Amino acid sequence: MVKYEHQLDAVFTALAHPARRAMLARLGRGEATVTELAQPFDMSMPAITKHLKVLEKANLISRGKNAQWRPCRLEKASLETASGWIDEQRKIWESRLDRLEDYLHTLEKQKGNDDGNE
Repeated sequence: MVKYEHQLDAVFTALAHPARRAMLARLGRGEATVTELAQPFDMSMPAITKHLKVLEKANLISRGKNAQWRPCRLEKASLETASGWIDEQRKIWESRLDRLEDYLHTLEKQKGNDDGNE
């Protein structure tokens, strides 16, 4: 459970920055080099590398080793773990809101009955 929570923390931390989300979106279209990932940003290469390390630590990307070319690729498993957690939370909150709606309808009916007895 602790490892699962640690992994979720790393994923959500990685997703918190717009540049990292943009990099993931780009990798969703296929492999890319670090230079290709850096191209749309007005950042130094050391800053780009730091962002990539955050994504790697969260297991959201991996880097291949093909001679001098080190393509980055999206790793979907961590995104699927985060998506599963979000789905669980959504179900919990939908259930709570459904119960609240039922309770409010009950209160309305009781109020209607009380008003009719006056």
